Amino acid sequence: MKNKFRNLILSFFVLGALLIGLFGLYLYAKNQVSAVNKTETERKVRIEVPSGMSVYKVAEVLKNKKLIKNEKIFYYIARYDFLKKILFPNADNFTFVLKSGIYYISDNMNVIEIQKELTSGMQEYIKISFPEGFTITKIAAILDENKICSKDDFVSICKNPATAEKYNIPAQSVEGYLFPDTYFLTGGMSAISVVDIMIKNFYEKIKEVPNLSQMNALDLFQTVILSSIVEREYRVSDEAPLIASVFKNRIRHNIGLYSCATIVYIITEIEGRPHPDRVLLSDTKIDNPYNTYKWAGLPPGPISNPGLVALNACTNTPNTDFYFFQLTDATAGRHSFTETFDEHKASHNLSTKK
Repeated sequence: MKNKFRNLILSFFVLGALLIGLFGLYLYAKNQVSAVNKTETERKVRIEVPSGMSVYKVAEVLKNKKLIKNEKIFYYIARYDFLKKILFPNADNFTFVLKSGIYYISDNMNVIEIQKELTSGMQEYIKISFPEGFTITKIAAILDENKICSKDDFVSICKNPATAEKYNIPAQSVEGYLFPDTYFLTGGMSAISVVDIMIKNFYEKIKEVPNLSQMNALDLFQTVILSSIVEREYRVSDEAPLIASVFKNRIRHNIGLYSCATIVYIITEIEGRPHPDRVLLSDTKIDNPYNTYKWAGLPPGPISNPGLVALNACTNTPNTDFYFFQLTDATAGRHSFTETFDEHKASHNLSTKK
């Protein structure tokens, strides 16, 4: 009888000690998940969560930034819902799913508030506009300047034949398929993510041009090449179709396009020289397949990334008898279009007298 009583007392003692221990552990955990800063003055810290980042890695970042007290408890609460219910019985019922993004976390937020914020996928967007006619390298420079991604990484991805193949582009690079538009990007993005956004936008936007999105890959590529040249040649949108007609007439009769824009592309993009003030006669003799003074037909690839005006002009080109065009009003950006070389010379003489 005495042994039973002694065992009963011991059991109560062990149970009591266990309960006290559990209660102490509970109080410790409650303290560890509370806000680091309990004053009215808060400190906000920018936290970047790139795609693929683990929950524990995020917890370590938060701990290092002094936004949480204990990274292990943060991790366990994120992983096990029952702990969240024990430590935060009045919290909203939500499942923690870490989403990439850029967050501003306050040091007076508790663990559950931080976790809820990290499931929102909030982004800090950077608005960037790329004009029509920009090349890969010019786009890359803007991305690098705005700290979206490295210009070297962007150029490398764009000029990788595997990238072109991925998007069904029959070329060695994706030049011409980076649609000029306004984009909302985030800092620290991967170059491939930016390329993906811009090319997918291209394929979506060309649906607005009659007869363009229905083309096969090769016909589309040739249209993009011509559009990239027209983009660099026209100054007012209503003349883009006429310039396209001149080039198509020349291609049809195996006459060189004689586009200064292709020479500038060789000088700046292929040879890496500064943009020339004007194209010299010696420049038109450069031995390069992009030289449309030396070789008839289209160059091997696009020389810029064209917009809808140029793409529409080269897809739905009017039938004309024009073979020449000459800038005759530099202020208004207007050209004269002629059928014969004699008319072209007369137009040139007229423009030089102004």
